[in-house]
Amino acid sequence: MVAAGAEPVVVPLVRTVPVEDLTPLDDALLALGAGWYTWLTVTSQAAVAVLAERARAHDDGLAALVERAGVRVGAVGPGTARALQALGVHVDVVPPVRSTAADLVAALVASTTATPDPAPAPRALFPRGDLAAATLTDGLTSAGWSVDDLVVYRTVAAGAVDPQVADAWAAGDVHAALLTSASSVRALLDHLGPPPAGTRVVVIGPSTHAEAERLGLRVDAVAGRQTLAGLVDALVDHVARTGAPPGSLPGSPPTPAEDAP
Repeated sequence: MVAAGAEPVVVPLVRTVPVEDLTPLDDALLALGAGWYTWLTVTSQAAVAVLAERARAHDDGLAALVERAGVRVGAVGPGTARALQALGVHVDVVPPVRSTAADLVAALVASTTATPDPAPAPRALFPRGDLAAATLTDGLTSAGWSVDDLVVYRTVAAGAVDPQVADAWAAGDVHAALLTSASSVRALLDHLGPPPAGTRVVVIGPSTHAEAERLGLRVDAVAGRQTLAGLVDALVDHVARTGAPPGSLPGSPPTPAEDAP
């Protein structure tokens, strides 16, 4: 944002916390290391964090589990892939264009059908958040996969917004909002209310856009790439087409959550 000429105002609207009972995840990681699963499918960086913590607590780490069992790994987008790679996990499949669960399903199915003599029924572990849609599970199941769908974290409110930020929002002094998940749309309206008429709203992808429309929130631009960089590019492109307020590009209060529901 700074490089684009904006003054960013980071406002955490939601946060993620592990579920209280992680025993099912511990069992799943044990099965993962034993070679029970063909694939590990991950659709959020928050899930990566929980996986990493539990794998370190009970084994040599997530990378060791995956490598030992020869498990292939699919990530929904570049941010999630980078989080896995930072742990030493090799990522086999990332959708080539959009970072959505539907595109990950298509990429996973294509990767297995292109493999000579594929296993008759790939088996996938899908650790996810409590708000994630059933898109990936339903899509892979329809393609003949066996999917263990496991909720490993919850999305909760991040707490009260700084009063100065709230005042600036109400006064229209925040010129843009960058929203990275459906939950951030709901939290924005709950904590700050609808944006003033002059505040641009840019969302990271189709699910966030759909939630904004459902709640009556005007959307000015949708990122072409479901990444934080793509979100900034969408704002810059929108401003270039429509004109910026006097002074500079607008500042924005982003929520730090990529690929999240």
